[in-house]
Amino acid sequence: MSGMARRTLGSGGVEVSELSFGAAGLGNLYTPVTDAEAAAAVDAAWEAGLRYFDTAPHYGIGLSERRLGEALRARPRQTYALSTKAGRLLEEAGEGSVGDDLAHGFAVPATHRRVWDFSADGIRRSLEASLTRLGLDRVDVVYLHDPDDHAEQAFREGYPALERLRSEGVVGAIGAGMNQTAMLTRFLRDTDVDAVLCAGRYTLLDQSALAELLPAAQEHGKAVVIGGVFNSGLLADPRPGATYDYTRAPGALLDRARRLKAMAERHGTTLRAAALAFPLAHPAVATVLVGARSDREVRDAATQFAAAVPGGFWQEARAEGLLPAGAPVPVPVPVPVPGEEHA
Repeated sequence: MSGMARRTLGSGGVEVSELSFGAAGLGNLYTPVTDAEAAAAVDAAWEAGLRYFDTAPHYGIGLSERRLGEALRARPRQTYALSTKAGRLLEEAGEGSVGDDLAHGFAVPATHRRVWDFSADGIRRSLEASLTRLGLDRVDVVYLHDPDDHAEQAFREGYPALERLRSEGVVGAIGAGMNQTAMLTRFLRDTDVDAVLCAGRYTLLDQSALAELLPAAQEHGKAVVIGGVFNSGLLADPRPGATYDYTRAPGALLDRARRLKAMAERHGTTLRAAALAFPLAHPAVATVLVGARSDREVRDAATQFAAAVPGGFWQEARAEGLLPAGAPVPVPVPVPVPGEEHA
């Protein structure tokens, strides 16, 4: 069953399913996942119609790429899109190194260390190593990964290297992936990227991408991939102790998430369904990336994504000031007039 709608990443011609698979969990994000569980998660994604898969060397110092490549190996290569990232080279940690990689968030042995490198040579070496781990001869998209503290090298050396790879036909589309909007907006305005991957900044709790990033994408004909739609778990299950942006959620945000959850349930839907539906309503957004570590999580995400969220939910969320009037929603609803929200 592969009937899920697809959209194109900018002008690059790379097609992605509207719901896509984020493979950080396959790299043992926070807790271990077995090879069998990882394979089952990818199989479930395929069964649900997901045809875009995103990974990175950073995820489990290569484990995510190896597992994803293995899980997709028997699938016809032209039937799906795959993205990876560049900017961190993996170097062997050397003899006698012990311990785990949990300081970086991954429950794997610390066999390698990450070395920041956005040079042209570093980008090519990173991609070559990724292809080896994936066991593939090409990827469809390469993103510069988290160049927050390396802007000059990323724009001066890393981006032109990606542009050359695209012109050579080595990759179909190029971009940058980050947890912030300002530098991604600069990529959209000042370079010829096809797409940017923005994590956590266009969700039911954080619409900071609405001000500049999404309009810039529309203006320049670029696509936005939205990751982190559950804000590290808070929008999946807003209970005390839930995480937001990888740390414990502040009380005010927890209260906001719980209000949204209660509102969703009053309207006969779920907070997860609303969280998945919201970003895709913006015309600049091509796909929503959902991280999953098991077949159960994948099936739940696909079920929630397919569920229609009633217009009454969006109308009440706007009226209560939980969503800005300027944020598009999946169902056309009246925009409240300031001062009349509770009339």
